[in-house]
Amino acid sequence: MQRLAMDLRVLSRELSLYLEHQVQVGFFGSGVGLSLILGFSVAYACYYLSSIAKKPQLVTGGESFSRFLQDHCPVVTETYYPTVWCWESRGQTLLRPFITSKPPVQYRNELIKTADGGQILLDWFDNDNSKSYMDASTRPTILLLPGLTGTSKESYILHMIHLSEELGYRCVVFNNRGMAGENLLTPRTYCCANTEDLETVIHHVHSLYPSAPFLAAGVSMGGMLLLNYLGKIGPKTPLKAAATFSVGWNIFACSESLEKPLNWLLFNYYLTTCLQSSVNKHRHMFVKLIDMDHVMKLFQ
Repeated sequence: MQRLAMDLRVLSRELSLYLEHQVQVGFFGSGVGLSLILGFSVAYACYYLSSIAKKPQLVTGGESFSRFLQDHCPVVTETYYPTVWCWESRGQTLLRPFITSKPPVQYRNELIKTADGGQILLDWFDNDNSKSYMDASTRPTILLLPGLTGTSKESYILHMIHLSEELGYRCVVFNNRGMAGENLLTPRTYCCANTEDLETVIHHVHSLYPSAPFLAAGVSMGGMLLLNYLGKIGPKTPLKAAATFSVGWNIFACSESLEKPLNWLLFNYYLTTCLQSSVNKHRHMFVKLIDMDHVMKLFQ
C-alpha cells in the first residue's frame, strides 16, 4: 500500500506540473487534449496499480510448507505486474502463440510400450553439456506434461526446457498417446482421470536414472493428470517434487465456463477442433468399435 500511495503521489505531481506549464496549440494538440490523454493515463495507472497488480494468494496445507515456499521461492510473495497493455488472462492466452518465441530444442525420441500393447512417445533433452551436473546418473530429471492437445513442440514446454537447461537439469516430455506423430496401436487415447500411462512413464524414467532427483511439472490438463497421479500413488511416488500450472480448481465449473458463448468462441472451439483432428487421424483404430460418424457430430 505504501508503494501504491507513493506511485499515486508521483503521478499526481507530474499531472499538476504539466497542467501548470501546458502550451495552448490547435485542438487535439492543445493543452486540453493532452490533459485528457494524460488524465486517462493517470486513471488507467491508478486502476492498474490498485486492482490489477496484486500479490498471489498463497494457500498451503501447513505453516511449515508456507515458510519453505517463502524462503526458497520468494516470487510467491512478490506483487505480480501483468503486461500493462494486455493484463487480462484470456487476452494473454490468445496472444501467446503469436508473440512468444520458440527456443530451439534438440530432442532424443524414445518409444516405450504399455501393458495393453500401446506405445508412448517420450522426447528427451539430456542436457549432456550441463556444467552443474556433469554426471548423467545424478543429473536432476524433470518430467514435463503438456496440456490437452499439446506436445513437446509447444512454446511453453520449450521455454520450460530452456530454463531447465540453464539450471543444468535433464528434461523428458510425456506426449499423450497418438498426439506427437506416433501411430496409435490400440483403440485407446488418453484421459486426465486415468493415470496408467503416466505411471508407466514415471516407472520407466526412474528405472533409467534411479540415483537422480526426479521432479515433474504439468500444465493445464497435464497438471490435472499429475495431481490425479499424486493423489492415487501418494508417498510411494519416486517424485521428489511436483508443480502444476493453470489447472482448474473445480473441473465441473471450468467445463461449464468453457461452454459460455465467449469462452466457447475463444477457447473451446479451438480445443474441440484439435481433438477432432486427433480422432480423425486415428479413425481406423475406432471404426470397428464405435460409430465414428456419431462421435464426430458431437464435436460440432
